[in-house]
Amino acid sequence: MPLGALRPSPLVEQATQQLRDQITGGDWPVGTKLPGETTLAKTLGVGRSTVREALRALAGAGLVQARQGAGVFVIAVDPEEDWPTRLRQAAVTDVYEVRMLIEVEAAQLAAQRRTDEDLTALDAALARRREAAEGSNADFVDGDIALHAAVVAAAHNPVLTGLFAEFLPVLRQGLIDLVELLQLRPGGQHHGDDGHAALVAAIAEGDAAAAGSSLRRELRQTLAQLHAA
Repeated sequence: MPLGALRPSPLVEQATQQLRDQITGGDWPVGTKLPGETTLAKTLGVGRSTVREALRALAGAGLVQARQGAGVFVIAVDPEEDWPTRLRQAAVTDVYEVRMLIEVEAAQLAAQRRTDEDLTALDAALARRREAAEGSNADFVDGDIALHAAVVAAAHNPVLTGLFAEFLPVLRQGLIDLVELLQLRPGGQHHGDDGHAALVAAIAEGDAAAAGSSLRRELRQTLAQLHAA
């Protein structure tokens, strides 16, 4: 599969894809030294900086490795899956276990760091969760997730916030499926309302131990249901 000049569009992405195709297609087996940047740039019709960025992307995917003074070599033909892909393919129970680790710590930090604005947001999220219990299963799950997101936000740790956001797509669908399978909201009951109210109260009182305990108990109950489903 010969390389060819690229069309005008995001050039780094195009260069990365063409080079990736050469590797995964078997044109450049493991151990092969790639042509130099100047040669690749001329072949692809781009600048050396574009080639350099493409090679960095391939290195990040675990396909190539730069060896000082020797060049860039192919070290694998199967790209490593990125984090979002791994999450999509993971079992929801595995994702949920990691969610517990993140959220329990976030709840404890929230109790120590929450502001007046955070408390207002938590009260509003709790009210929304109660209202959502009368709606569809998706509405209920979205209301529940919004409350948990407010707890994580109150921890004021951008890394925790980012990690939680990565889990949301997998968690949302898994929880919708669970609610439907186990009929957790018969008659419009507010499933888990007491526990979530206790969580918000513990954060408002600045009781980190109680906040962590309340959330851990709630999440363990749901995880047990997921395992049993």
